[in-house]
This record gives sequence, C-alpha cells and structure tokens, in this order.
Amino acid sequence: MNPTSTDYLLWGALPYVVIAVLVGGTVWRYRYDRFGWTTRSSQLYESRLLRIASPVFHFGILVVIVGHAIGLLIPESWTDAAGLSEAAYHAMALSLGLIAGVTTLGGIALLIYRRRTTGPVFSATTANDKTMYLVLAAAIVSGLAVTLLSAYTGMTGGHETDYRQTVSVWFRSIWVLQPDVAAMSAATLGFKIHVLVGLGLFSLFPFTRLVHAFSAPIGYLFRPYVVYRSRDREPARATHPVRRGWE
Repeated sequence: MNPTSTDYLLWGALPYVVIAVLVGGTVWRYRYDRFGWTTRSSQLYESRLLRIASPVFHFGILVVIVGHAIGLLIPESWTDAAGLSEAAYHAMALSLGLIAGVTTLGGIALLIYRRRTTGPVFSATTANDKTMYLVLAAAIVSGLAVTLLSAYTGMTGGHETDYRQTVSVWFRSIWVLQPDVAAMSAATLGFKIHVLVGLGLFSLFPFTRLVHAFSAPIGYLFRPYVVYRSRDREPARATHPVRRGWE
C-alpha cells in the first residue's frame, strides 16, 4: 500500500516539527525560565504515598526507556548476528515490557490518586500539570495496550506486523534525514496511536515539569564520598595531612 498525503504529513514532517519544538523549547526554558526548571515538589504536603509512588514510577519508566532504546535503535540484523532468535527476542521484549508497563502504570496511578485526593497537593496542581499527566498516562496505556495485544496475538497463533520492520526502521531513518514513511504507514493502528501520543508528549516536554529529566543528577553517582566528623570541644591535632575523598 502506497503512503498517502496524511502519512507524509504525520510520519515525514511531524517528527521534525516535534524535534524543533523539543530542542527550541528546552533552550528557551533554560534561558528564560531557569528558576522554573523544577518538579515543584509537593512532598511537604504529603509524603506517605509519594515515598511509594515516586520510586515505583521512576524505576518503571527507566526500564521502559531502556526497552524502547533497544527496540528502536538496534536493527534486527544485529540480534540475528548475535545468535538471538526472533522468538527469544520477542519473548524477552514482551515479558520485560509487560512488567515495566504495569509498574509504570501503577506508579502514575498512585501519583494521580495522591494529587487528586490530597487537598493541598490538588490545589497546587496547574492546568499544565493536568495536561502533562493526561498525555503521559495516555502514552503509558497505549504502549501497554500494544504490548498486551502483541502477547495475545502470539499466544493465539495470529500474525501481527513486527515493529522492528516498521516503527524501528522509520525511527532510525528520521535521524539520517530520510524518513521511511512507507515503513511507518505499514505499522498497525495501535503502534501509530502510540507513536502519535509519544510525539505529543515530547512536544510538551520542555514546557512542563518533565523537563527536570534533563537535570538528572548523574554526577552524584561519581562524586567523592563525604566525610562527616563530630565536633569535639577540643579538636585533636592532625597527625597526617587530610586527603581528598578520591584518594
């Protein structure tokens, strides 16, 4: 089936519009709203549910991101060359995808429940936050639905279009400025919906609290350890030079 004009608009032009909005919006936000570059933490209002929901959501979404990166960036020929069969790859992808999807969905459900039922937290929720939660939840639900549908199709012996031959090929082609519109137009409706919701989420990224993901404290993992000492009334004289944490 030949791509239509709508396909060229959605899968040929729209991705570059989203990239421009994501990059330009992030630069604008950093330059003109640096003090607003925050999650606007509401832990002060309620911490019991947050201590559960936040780690569950963040650990789940990290696995989802890693899974998407592997599925979209690694060609099928590479896994074949590594000796990983198609059946083994899909079994691993489906199992990890289901676990990560359910975990992430449970985490965001708890976050939304907390924000809706805790008065001060709900009062601090802006229209921007509500839109972000709606689109983020839609991306998670649509991705989980596609994963469940793939698992069901596989168990019933049906045949579904392999996303590594459609969505993945299209995704990689975007970055070489030669979008393979035909590959994406051959994907199933579920994958198309999931991709469109994902593009919408990335468009909102710079203008919501999600932008804090670009400030992940990765350096914290590699900093020298901090030495704590008690304060004595009469500090002992140092008998050897003080060494830095790395030493």
